[in-house]
Amino acid sequence: MNNTVQRMNHIFQPDHKTFILAMDHGSNFNVLPALKDAGKIISETALAGADAFLSTAGMADKLADNFHGKGLILRIDGGVSFLGDHSKPMQTVITAEDALRLGADSVITMGFPGSKFENEILSSLTRNVMAAHKWGLPVTAEMLPRGFEGGEDARTPDNITFACRQGVELGADIIKTEYTGDQESFHKLVESVYAPVVILGGSKKVPEKQLLQEIKDATEAGGAGVAMGRNIWGHENPARYAAVIAKLIHENCSVESALKELNPIY
Repeated sequence: MNNTVQRMNHIFQPDHKTFILAMDHGSNFNVLPALKDAGKIISETALAGADAFLSTAGMADKLADNFHGKGLILRIDGGVSFLGDHSKPMQTVITAEDALRLGADSVITMGFPGSKFENEILSSLTRNVMAAHKWGLPVTAEMLPRGFEGGEDARTPDNITFACRQGVELGADIIKTEYTGDQESFHKLVESVYAPVVILGGSKKVPEKQLLQEIKDATEAGGAGVAMGRNIWGHENPARYAAVIAKLIHENCSVESALKELNPIY
């Protein structure tokens, strides 16, 4: 078994699915006060059922014990913040060698086809894949058509599918993207992408029932799980939310039973 397979197996369960908790937002965005005690949230959600974490370099370095041996996917692009004027793209700021030194099982980087900086971002993605694969380090690509620039076609099922296919064509081993909105179009996406596809949660707070239903629909349509953050670590009980999401993904429980476990009023 080579290093790539071993590291992928540290992220995905034997059912080939995964629950990745995204904790990497603080490298670019303000995460306070919800993530004031990041170590506590990481520890509790790891014990509750998260399989892996999207992490910043700071978390990987200073909160290593809190991950309890779960999979680690390190954010390697950055260099900008929400306070900036958005006139520059994210840059690769962490090397594959540094990611391995920090204990990463995979690295994650952006892919924004159709954005004004697509040539720089997509070229950087390709170079990161080549550099990481020299060490048997899998690459996760966050593929979002037009990035965060918006536009009427920014999140159409066809363009999301194209973006994900481009990501795997450029060598990515795991694709993170938005759910297309329905099972039929998402199944077509999964069939067209020869790498595991996990869905993200987005920047907006989503009602619990809606989020759980999207996870259920995506996994039933062939998705490999989720890589979600804000909706979980911003919840009043992140550990309980993580536990029911883990059951939804790995135990195939119903949305109704997950809601009852999360909130007795259901």
